[in-house]
Amino acid sequence: MDFTRTRYRLLLKQLKKSGYQFITYSMYCEGKAPDRFVILRHDVVRNPLNALRIAKEEESYRAKATFYFRAVPECWNEKKVIDMAWMGHEIGYLYESLVTCQGNTEKAYEDFCHHLEELQKVCDMKTICANDSLHSSYDNKDLWKEHDYKTLGIVGEPYLTTDFSKMLYLSDAGRRWDGYKHDSILGYQEQWKEKGWSFHSTNDIIQALREDRLPDQLMITTHPHLWNDFGWSWLKEKF
Repeated sequence: MDFTRTRYRLLLKQLKKSGYQFITYSMYCEGKAPDRFVILRHDVVRNPLNALRIAKEEESYRAKATFYFRAVPECWNEKKVIDMAWMGHEIGYLYESLVTCQGNTEKAYEDFCHHLEELQKVCDMKTICANDSLHSSYDNKDLWKEHDYKTLGIVGEPYLTTDFSKMLYLSDAGRRWDGYKHDSILGYQEQWKEKGWSFHSTNDIIQALREDRLPDQLMITTHPHLWNDFGWSWLKEKF
């Protein structure tokens, strides 16, 4: 079965065996990336307990990852965030201010700054990431058409500061690795398909790693609430 923590451990094991070094997104932005690396990015939209479980799995493989949290009560849990930061993981802000403020850029920027300031009281944040809102006509990334997050001490935003001409992006959005309508990098998806870098299951990715068919730079985005041992939670997410 896919999207279990057992399957995720197999993915981590194969990444390590294939020679990928695990780095945080801020390390990439600051020019500290090695030649062959993977950025494990986690968008925590709900269920912070699952995020902590994933963080512990990664710690056992000495893998650093980047976790982006929404600034809402059902997602942000200070104790769990602090525990993850102590493991060496990077914590970032998964912002959705433009959607929350219904497209009002100035209100959205105030909302963003307020939440960022509150979150940074718990841990240092160097990077941020837009939360995709498929049911809204607003794109949270558009906030930066009129403002500059770098003036706030932020060094990067995955959708805006990543060179995807060199890096392959894989996302489990839609509970599948080829659910491009849920999370895609425009302009590159067709190119990656032509190179054979389109995968449906986690096993497909693991097999490609075994055959050394993937590029040296990877960003793998997961949503921790999707990954559960078999049982009620796994069935709930599937159906």
